[in-house]
Amino acid sequence: MDAIINGFSSAFNLIISLNPELARIISLSLQVSGTALALSALLGIPAGAWLAWQRGPLKGLALTLMQTCMGLPPVVVGLFLYLLLSRRGPLGFIDLLYSSTAMVTAQFILAFPIVVSLSHAALVGVDPVIRQAAVTLGATPFQEAAAIIKEARYGIMAGVIAAFGRVTAEVGAVIIVGGNIAGYTRVMTTTIALETDKGNFDLAIALGIILLAISLMVNLLLHFIQRMGQVQSIIRSWD
Repeated sequence: MDAIINGFSSAFNLIISLNPELARIISLSLQVSGTALALSALLGIPAGAWLAWQRGPLKGLALTLMQTCMGLPPVVVGLFLYLLLSRRGPLGFIDLLYSSTAMVTAQFILAFPIVVSLSHAALVGVDPVIRQAAVTLGATPFQEAAAIIKEARYGIMAGVIAAFGRVTAEVGAVIIVGGNIAGYTRVMTTTIALETDKGNFDLAIALGIILLAISLMVNLLLHFIQRMGQVQSIIRSWD
C-alpha cells in the first residue's frame, strides 16, 4: 500500500513540476494524435457526406467496409503497416518505419472509419425537410449541402471527438511502427507500457493520470455536444 501511495505522490510531483521528459512525451502524443485527427476530419467528413448522398451500387459496400473498420484491432493495423514500411516491404524505400509519420498513419487508419461512419449517420439523420426547403428557396447544390452539414454539425463533431478518444488511447499500432524510441517516437501510451514493465511507476502513473484527464475532457465535450444537439431538436420541435 505504501508503494502505491508513494507512486501517486511522486506522479503528482512530476505533473506539478512539469517534468521536461513528461512534457516532451505529452507534446509528441498530442502532436501525433492531433495530426491524425485533423487528416481524418478533413478527409472523413467529405467521405461521410458522399456516402450519405451517393445513390449507387458502391455505397453499401463502402459503408459496410467503413463500419467494419471501426473495430479494427490496432495491433493488426500496426502489423500490416510494419510489413508495408519495413525494408523488405513494398514501401520500404520511403524509410518511414520508426518515425512519427508512421505513427500518424497508423492512427489515421484507426480514426478515419469512425469519422466517416458517424458523419454518414449524422447526415442521414437530418430531416428531409431541410433539403426540400433549401431546394425550394433556390439553393445551389453547394448551398444545399452546406445547409445539411450545418444541421448535422453536432453529430459530425461527436464523431470527430470519438475518433480523438480512439487515437489518444491507442498503443498497439504505434508501438509496432514507432518503435517507442526515447525522445523521438515515445508517446504516452507506449511510455506507460514500458515504464510499467521496468517497475518505474512514477512516470507511468503520471501519464496515466493525464490520459484519464484527457479522456474525461473528451467525454465531457462529447456529452456537451450531444446535449446541444438535443436542445436544438427540442427548439425546432417547438417552432
